[in-house]
Amino acid sequence: MEKFTQEAGSLVVDRLILAIQENKQYLSDIDGAIGDGDHGINMNKGFTLCREALDKQPGDFTYGLKTLGKILMMKIGGSMGPLYGKFFLSIGKALEGVPEIGRDEFGQALKAALDAIHAISPAQVGDKTLMDVLIPADEAYSGAAADGLSFEAALDAMDAAALKGRDSTVDMVAKLGRSSRLGERSRGVMDAGSASCYLILHTMADTIKELLA
Repeated sequence: MEKFTQEAGSLVVDRLILAIQENKQYLSDIDGAIGDGDHGINMNKGFTLCREALDKQPGDFTYGLKTLGKILMMKIGGSMGPLYGKFFLSIGKALEGVPEIGRDEFGQALKAALDAIHAISPAQVGDKTLMDVLIPADEAYSGAAADGLSFEAALDAMDAAALKGRDSTVDMVAKLGRSSRLGERSRGVMDAGSASCYLILHTMADTIKELLA
């Protein structure tokens, strides 16, 4: 079965940091349409702080994820810091002590991350949040795994569902967060949290597939 090691998995965290840094302006531009316009700035701050921490003390996949999660929870304001902090911490904790990560291990970690966000956010599909990406992505991944598809195929299913979920937020009216105050005026613009969530899942999928090749 396709697997990658904890040591090799550190590349996933490196790529996540780079993806956020390279898309800082893109995420802030999306956020500026119906929000404060600082989503990319805040995300970039947290991920760059993680880069600095890992440069001083490198580690494996779970170490990098837990370091990123802790920094996002402690250093980033608003709702996104705690949400993404919980996301990465939960994946890191679920995979801690697992020397080689395969399809089922990653699926369990993804589900743990979704459950952790559910515990602090009431958001569901249709509310115009990152959950419009994360919930269908988890469902697609677990469905592919249940059908006996390969790790790579499950990642592809997750990626495709995440992209569809991100794009679906354009036609939604925001029901939670600051943008919900805009009502119908929030329609016609992509949700910034869904954009960053897709970027994160897409980057994870692409990098893991590279490690499996």
